[in-house]
Amino acid sequence: MHFLSDNAAAVHPAVWAALQAADAPDAPYDNDVLSRSLDAAFGDLFGRPCAALWVATGTAANCLALATLVPPHGGVVCHREAHIEVDECGAPGFYTHGAKLMLAEGEGARLTPAALEAVVAPIRDDTHQVQPHAISLTQVTEYGLAYTPPEIAALVAHARGRKLGVHVDGARFANAVAHLKCTPREACGEVDALSFGCIKNGGMSADAVLFFDEAAADLARYRRKRAGHLQSKGRFMAAQILALLRGDLWLANARHANAAAAELAGAAGARLLHSVQANEVFLRVSEAERAALRAQGFGFYDWGTDAARLVTSWNAGERHVTALARAISAL
Repeated sequence: MHFLSDNAAAVHPAVWAALQAADAPDAPYDNDVLSRSLDAAFGDLFGRPCAALWVATGTAANCLALATLVPPHGGVVCHREAHIEVDECGAPGFYTHGAKLMLAEGEGARLTPAALEAVVAPIRDDTHQVQPHAISLTQVTEYGLAYTPPEIAALVAHARGRKLGVHVDGARFANAVAHLKCTPREACGEVDALSFGCIKNGGMSADAVLFFDEAAADLARYRRKRAGHLQSKGRFMAAQILALLRGDLWLANARHANAAAAELAGAAGARLLHSVQANEVFLRVSEAERAALRAQGFGFYDWGTDAARLVTSWNAGERHVTALARAISAL
C-alpha cells in the first residue's frame, strides 16, 4: 500500500489509450499534429496566448524555464526549501550555466513579498554582486500548501516592481487548482513561465513548460534541443498531456488525490505538521510508530527525525486509504 510519492502511481488508462492512438506515422520532433495543438489547448485553459513545450521531467521543465528567464551571471529568488534548491541536484545551475539560487525564508515553504524583499533589498547594484532576475515559487509548496490568488497576485506585483521575471513550479499545480476551486490562471497569476506537472497526475513521461511570451518560447526551443529534450517522436509526449487536458481529466485526478489526503488528515488530528491543502500529508510520528505502520504494509517516506510524509495519488484506492486512516487513528 504505497504512499511514497505520486510519481509511483500508475499511468491513467486514458493516457495509455492516447499513446496507442498516437502510434502512427507523423512528422518528427514537435512538428506533429498533436504537438502543434498544445499551444491552443493551453491557451484555452489559461485564457491567454501561450506556447507549450513538452519535456520528459519536471526538473527539465523548471530549469529550461529558469534558463530562459535568467542569464548565467544572474540570480533566482526561491524559498530555501523549494524543490529547485533541495531536490534537483544542482540542475538549475547546470541549465542556466551558473545562475545562483538566492534563498528566502517563509513558513510552509511559501514566499511572501516581505521575504522576497529581504533577499533583494540588500543587494548593491554593481558588478560585484549577483543581481536577481527572476523569482520561482512552487504551487503547491513542498509542504503541500497552496498560494491563494491574492497571495500570487501580490508576489507577482512585487516582482514586477523589482523588474523580475516570475516562474511557477507547478509539479502539483492540478492539486492546487482543485483545492482553490479557481481558474488555472488565477492559481498562477500573470507569470512568465509555468511548469505544468502531468507525470504526478496520471501521465507517464511528459510534463509541459508553458511560456506566456512567444519570444521566450522561441529561446526555450533552442535550449530544449541543446539539453537533449527534443524527442524525435514527440507526438507520444503531446498525446499524454492532451489526454489529461481532455474533459478536465487532470482536474478530476487531482480532486481524487486531494480527497484521499483529506481522509488521512481527518484521522491524523493533532499529529498534522501542516494543514492539508493538496495530496501531501505530513505527520508527527515516532520511529516506533513509523515501524508499526510499515509492519502493516504501508509505504511512505520519513521526513526528518520524528515525522513522515504521505502522498496520495490519482488512483489512490479507497480500501488502502481507509486502512491507513484507521492505522493512524490507532497509533
